[in-house]
Amino acid sequence: MDPLHNTQSGMPETEAAAEARRLIDDWASKPVRHHPTSFRDDTEPPAYGDAPPVKQEDRRIVPAWAAGIAVASIGVGAGVTGIGCGAWLVLQGLSSVTLNGVLMVTLPFAGIAMVATAIGGAISKARAAVTKNVFEGPVTHHTEIHNNSTTRGAFFARTRNEIR
Repeated sequence: MDPLHNTQSGMPETEAAAEARRLIDDWASKPVRHHPTSFRDDTEPPAYGDAPPVKQEDRRIVPAWAAGIAVASIGVGAGVTGIGCGAWLVLQGLSSVTLNGVLMVTLPFAGIAMVATAIGGAISKARAAVTKNVFEGPVTHHTEIHNNSTTRGAFFARTRNEIR
């Protein structure tokens, strides 16, 4: 049934408008009911009740291995947190590196290295100047090489060289 193309005779438009106005006015005249979503009881609880307090013993038993694992995991967590903080600090420092900063940090090391090189060079020259060897006579240089090379195997070959 199509409500837009109705073939049956219905209420005239003036009566329909009056009925709609009556229904809307009837609905609007009723108060809106608000439902609370929470409740707070502000009355003070009594200091003690009717029943006397009953001692409740602590019966929790924690095995030694569980306590050890708990302590170890707390230590590992604290250690990893420390490593993470250290890495964060290092990376924060590296992210703000400039050329002037690098030069200022490495300048003392470069100065120490230059002084050490100068002192080492001076000591080396002082030692070399003292020794003077003069050799007189014929000098003979005799070199004799005997090379025996053997290869065994096809895929994983092993070559053996004997030099005498």
